[in-house]
Amino acid sequence: MKSHNIVSLIRKKRDRETLTSDEIRYLIQQYRKDEMPDYQMSAFLMAAFINGLNDEEAAALAREMLHSGKVLDLSGVPGTKVDKHSTGGVGDKTSLILAPIVAACGVPVPMISGRGLGHSGGTLDKLESIPGFNVNLDLKRYVEVLKKHKLVLIGQTEEIAPADKRMYALRDVTATVESIPLIAGSIMSKKLAEGIDALVLDVKFGNGAFMKTREDALKLAQRLVSIGEEFGKRTIGYLTSMEQPLGNMVGNWLEVYESIECLNGGGPEDLLEVTHLLAGTMIWLGGEAGSVDEGIERSKAAVADGSAMQKLRDIVQEQDGSTEYLDKPDDYPPAAHDFDVASNGDGHVTAMDAYAIGMAGVELGAGRKSKEDSIDPAAGIILKKKIGDPVREGETIACCFTNKEEQADSVRQMLQGAVTVGSSRPQIPALITDTVTRDGAEPWS
Repeated sequence: MKSHNIVSLIRKKRDRETLTSDEIRYLIQQYRKDEMPDYQMSAFLMAAFINGLNDEEAAALAREMLHSGKVLDLSGVPGTKVDKHSTGGVGDKTSLILAPIVAACGVPVPMISGRGLGHSGGTLDKLESIPGFNVNLDLKRYVEVLKKHKLVLIGQTEEIAPADKRMYALRDVTATVESIPLIAGSIMSKKLAEGIDALVLDVKFGNGAFMKTREDALKLAQRLVSIGEEFGKRTIGYLTSMEQPLGNMVGNWLEVYESIECLNGGGPEDLLEVTHLLAGTMIWLGGEAGSVDEGIERSKAAVADGSAMQKLRDIVQEQDGSTEYLDKPDDYPPAAHDFDVASNGDGHVTAMDAYAIGMAGVELGAGRKSKEDSIDPAAGIILKKKIGDPVREGETIACCFTNKEEQADSVRQMLQGAVTVGSSRPQIPALITDTVTRDGAEPWS
């Protein structure tokens, strides 16, 4: 690799010029070796944030962050390994449902997930609400569990994309988070390091999502798919709405509870629609179905015959968790306090502020305001109304659970403000809007 002048490379991006793959490789490697200080990397990130990165630059950035650590070799695990990534939202517990479904259908699912921060929940926190569940397996054990069960659920280890971890910490404190190519590089470097063969993306947009508009979500999905395909991984993305929470439950154990309902044949229609689409696509990409539609049918069949729920029991037990509350979820130790939130008016629910609902969950103890905060697994919200539902003044719109009784009044106000009631029934927003593949984007139907 040729040596470069770091200041010259920063200036080049500042002046809207394109960096070569070799130049990006040099920057990341120098940063990994501590030959490039944080202040220079911060300057580069700001230049990239303001002036953007093209597809080739974004792919090069993902490649270098990927190879800054260990890239897992899962060739010893039979089958096509497929994972799913969501860009995050409120009530989004699809991973907990689809991972055992897809594994039960014969497709290996090596899933490395993250924690929640702010309004958006994290799969690891939800899994850890199951007593004893261990998300901190080392990489050797990760492969062993995947071979045995076609499924493993862990968090990011120190060996996975360490450059991304350091750079994300800088982006968080330098106002450079909201950059589509930087987000794409960060996501894909971690996902590609898992050793997957294919990837399904759930890119969310709306008031409860990171991308607020469909247009921005489409740009992000296209960039993610482009990077995945650049690395030879079949990648398909869907755009889904986060204008209201997904499902009816928000909070860590509550979302596990709702996932158990879905795996036992119940659950809300919106959650099931997104879950079966993502699972069906994974099953198709994994070679266990001839089409996405056939994959969706196989996904539903795995729920109906009980094999998906049994797969969840198997993986919880394998990763040191207790299955007691999987079979008797109503026996889970409740929060000390609960209270209802009533509607302020008559009519129909016309809008919901998913972000505000997520933040209300944080106030109850279900999320973190900083990385150091602890999570209360029993805290959360059960929504009794969604967009389009009729409601009368004084009727319950949400039930809240917390060990922080002092938060009741403020959370009640937050939730009443988050639910808009109007005189006429609104048009319910489309839940799934677009499909993005290597061939381009098209409306979903």
